[in-house]
Amino acid sequence: MPGAIDSKDCEDDATMMPLSGTRILSFTHFLQGTSATQMLADLGADVIKIERPTGAYERSWSGIGSYVDGESVFFMLAGRNQRNLSVDLRSPEGREIVWKLVEQTDAIIENYRPGVLDRLGFGYEEISEARPDIVYCSLSGFGSSGPYRSEVGQDLLAQAISGMAMLTGRKDDPPTPTGTAIVDQHAAVLGAFGVLAALYKRKISGEGTHVDSNLLNAALDLQIEPFNYYINGFDLYERTATNSATRFHEVPYGIFETADGYICISTTPVGKMAQCLGDKELERWTREDQFEKRDELNRKIASHVKQKTTQQWSETFAEFGIWHAPVNSYEEIEKHPQVEWSGAIMSLEHPRAGKVRLLSHPVRYNGEAPPVRIQPPALGEHNREILRGLGYDYQAIENLESEGVLGGSAEQGVVTKKDD
Repeated sequence: MPGAIDSKDCEDDATMMPLSGTRILSFTHFLQGTSATQMLADLGADVIKIERPTGAYERSWSGIGSYVDGESVFFMLAGRNQRNLSVDLRSPEGREIVWKLVEQTDAIIENYRPGVLDRLGFGYEEISEARPDIVYCSLSGFGSSGPYRSEVGQDLLAQAISGMAMLTGRKDDPPTPTGTAIVDQHAAVLGAFGVLAALYKRKISGEGTHVDSNLLNAALDLQIEPFNYYINGFDLYERTATNSATRFHEVPYGIFETADGYICISTTPVGKMAQCLGDKELERWTREDQFEKRDELNRKIASHVKQKTTQQWSETFAEFGIWHAPVNSYEEIEKHPQVEWSGAIMSLEHPRAGKVRLLSHPVRYNGEAPPVRIQPPALGEHNREILRGLGYDYQAIENLESEGVLGGSAEQGVVTKKDD
């Protein structure tokens, strides 16, 4: 049984490091970009995150004001296994440093608004001219081209513009977005997937690729089932006045209130539901009624479900083979046996924040999650290491620091004489 992952107990395993030897430059911030690079870093890629001297946005913002001893949880949740270079891209010296890295890089991932890196001299056209074999991944709100290219891209905006927010909620409620940044995360996964595909292509052909993953396409992909019904001429049902989870499933398919909480009931033949509830009237209903009389059927089922506790219904539904699940709070899912067994929550001893608990890499390889090789770094923590690898000597690095080309502080890894 794997149990919870503790970073100090993890050792590098070659079978879990398929991207070892692959270097990726990360011009990323917020969640879409940083999550994509962390996935690849977890698999062994040498990811170097390029940050401005004052630090990336996610260092100084964290949802619900969540800081652990001054460290942003938002930064830490997508910052592991990556090295950090804090450098001023507006300076000639800073651009020179990054161009030296580009010469040694296999892939670049960026999620600036289209055009920003072009102005700084690191857009796709300029990079690919110098490195035709580069894999260059652009993550954005609406893509690298098209009429919405320059529009602001953000998870909630994508849920709204893509129609996703109209799928959820009751008939008389306003459009309801999901309660997490689901589009950001899906676009990140698609971006990482695209980079892997492009790296494989390069291995075979030697050719580079411009990969483009954007929030709008990711939001549509998340709606692959209902949207494909719609574009083939099938009207989705109206949102119900009761509690159907989708606009295309037969009911029951949603959340029902019990005597002491809530329980989810998934697609179940109405005859089986009638037997389970002991409701002879329901035995006359057909599968077509489950589609066409959604509110009426939901109300009848809901009136029964309110009469017993969640645990009582779980036992009854299990007896009748009805797909169901309790609606857990975070406190309950944190202690769920499968979550604990799979090691979905990892612990690490952060050098500044102390003990931190974070979600681990979501995929298992031969039953194991990739290890934590590098803690979420301080700003400029790897400046010295990276620049020495590029051939800069102590004096040159000290000059760059004093001129403000490098960010961070000596305590966070900027070169000091005794370290040289």
